[in-house]
Amino acid sequence: MGDMRSIWKGSIAFGLVNVPVKVYSATEDHDIRFHQVHAKDGGRIKYNRVCSECGNTVQFADIDKAYDSEDGSRVILSDEDFNKLPAAEKHEIPVLEFVPNDQIDPILFEKSYFLEPDSASPKAYVLLSTVLTESDRTALVHFTLRQKTRLAAMRARDGVLVIQTLLWPDEVRAAEFPSLDDVEKPKVKELKMAQTLVESMAGDFDPTEFTDDYQLQLRQLLDEMIENGGKKVIPAAEVDQEGTDAEVVDLVAALQRSVDEAKSNASKTPAGKTSGSKTRAKKRA
Repeated sequence: MGDMRSIWKGSIAFGLVNVPVKVYSATEDHDIRFHQVHAKDGGRIKYNRVCSECGNTVQFADIDKAYDSEDGSRVILSDEDFNKLPAAEKHEIPVLEFVPNDQIDPILFEKSYFLEPDSASPKAYVLLSTVLTESDRTALVHFTLRQKTRLAAMRARDGVLVIQTLLWPDEVRAAEFPSLDDVEKPKVKELKMAQTLVESMAGDFDPTEFTDDYQLQLRQLLDEMIENGGKKVIPAAEVDQEGTDAEVVDLVAALQRSVDEAKSNASKTPAGKTSGSKTRAKKRA
């Protein structure tokens, strides 16, 4: 997979077949990133997480999550509380059922991931990919990533298995527009004219024919400004490199805490066994 790094290892389970796989993010963001700066002198704007009670800056390692109920009560949850919640087997992608491709509304699609075979023989992987292609069906699966279990669609794309996480139906807002109520249907002549226009503009979709003009022009603008210099361009030697953004400090703290917890869990779990109980995947009612 080139320089791509897998973000998850496990296996697909359908029937008595087990397919070891590695998971990779299938997409990447190419948008140009900007920082907030003081317009007067170009100084980087930095943020601190300040407690509203004591007024002190709080490190990420000391932050828990809280839920405020409708009556105003606040419940504070720690990582230990979240770990008690039931979740699908973290390193297994159970197949729930196979459904026709056209029955999944595209509005439900969320994020896409590539699956690479992770065994000496990819025979089972190729078998699953082939049967999905030839049956024109999509496998509905449970996919657990970063402690969150999602319903997902697994399909074959040019021989490669792809997982696309799905939104739950109640996460899609209802489109209710009174302006569409009791609207007169198009007249036959109007519909024929519109169909003629569609046919005149018909073609086969090729995404390589289109370009992100905004990003191209933005990059050109930035390159020209750097080349020409001026008050709005601060030379690299003068940019303040001292200090680290709060986000970076917090990320390091979070990573360190994750490493410590992983070592702690490893020491508590007997060799050859996994912690937690396996639960059979069920369709959401």
